[in-house]
Amino acid sequence: MIAAKPPMGWNSWNTFGSNIHEDLILQIADTMVEKGYLDAGYEYLIIDDCWALKERDIQGNLVPDPDKFPRGIKAVADYIHEKGLKFGMYSCAGILTCAGYPSSYDHEFQDARLFAEWGVDYLKYDYCNFPANADCVNRYHTMSMALKATGREILFAACNWGCEQSWNWMRSIGAHTYRSTGDIFDNYRSFMGIFHSQLEHLCQSGPFCFNDMDMLTVGMYNQGNAAVGKPCSDGEYRIQFSLWCLAGTPLIMGADLRHLSPQMEKLLLNKNLIRVNQDPECRPPYLVGKRSVMVPEEDKENAIEPLRRVKDQLLTFIKHLSNREFIIAYYNLFEEERQINCILADAGIPYASGYGLEMEDLFTGEPAGIVRDYHLVDVPGHDCRLFKCRLVNCQ
Repeated sequence: MIAAKPPMGWNSWNTFGSNIHEDLILQIADTMVEKGYLDAGYEYLIIDDCWALKERDIQGNLVPDPDKFPRGIKAVADYIHEKGLKFGMYSCAGILTCAGYPSSYDHEFQDARLFAEWGVDYLKYDYCNFPANADCVNRYHTMSMALKATGREILFAACNWGCEQSWNWMRSIGAHTYRSTGDIFDNYRSFMGIFHSQLEHLCQSGPFCFNDMDMLTVGMYNQGNAAVGKPCSDGEYRIQFSLWCLAGTPLIMGADLRHLSPQMEKLLLNKNLIRVNQDPECRPPYLVGKRSVMVPEEDKENAIEPLRRVKDQLLTFIKHLSNREFIIAYYNLFEEERQINCILADAGIPYASGYGLEMEDLFTGEPAGIVRDYHLVDVPGHDCRLFKCRLVNCQ
């Protein structure tokens, strides 16, 4: 079954953009196997835009750029399959792709047949240069039908950026994932803006059709195609990866896996966090606490006593897992360390119930004791803490 759980893999765009070629893709495939990414669940290796020539051939087929892929795409797909990975490609619902290459508008069935012949297992389907008089829903439905007509199981990763309120219809037209946002960039403001924009839509995601908040930038440190703005800290990358795991969104890595720092490699391979993302119940997180903090601000113009204003927030989520387990997650969006309190009654566990939570630190795996009534934790600035919990009878 395709996409019974959020798909996991790697995509070339965030780091390499148009600078892709056969040797790079084969090296990434080797790295995904040798460093344990495949064993951790990252099974798709996806080539993004800029793989083709600027013109179709005389039969109207897309043509791989011979300078980038001298043996063609099928040879690359075969190598990736031999490694035990699955192979992904890119096209677009418009006339041209985002980078100006031939796209699949009015070529849906022809292109789908070609992708199937090459051994494609995953199609990212973008939305650039879409005709103003065309129907978005119909064209995504057309490609969905074209992929099914091939007879090959191909994951349909629709990427229309949330246009036409895509969360309301993508599941119905057969998409397996749907991009609900604009492009991510490798900075804190970008990924937090994406997450905040999807808070009310996280429930519109589940088995066989997942809300896609775009590819991960974890571990890029502003190196590559998506490098814009201030580089992320390790704590900010922990926020990004854990939020994506908590939300049950696809985990598609974008960093250069060949040169990832040990701490980021450890983060992306964290079995406890991946298990949260891959939990078979695929439930969205519930925002159980959202607190604004008042901070001093001096009115210098009028030379009066310092005023106070609201700045940033402290967020607490609970996520139900299978096997009667839960995740409680704390996010500190301040730059300074803060204490965050979870009142267990707000999570459905009042003191009078007689139950508490046995907790385990999700990042370290260390026991964190049993709590009742409330849980108070210190969270570093621009960082997070997550705990796996189990209900225990305390009476």
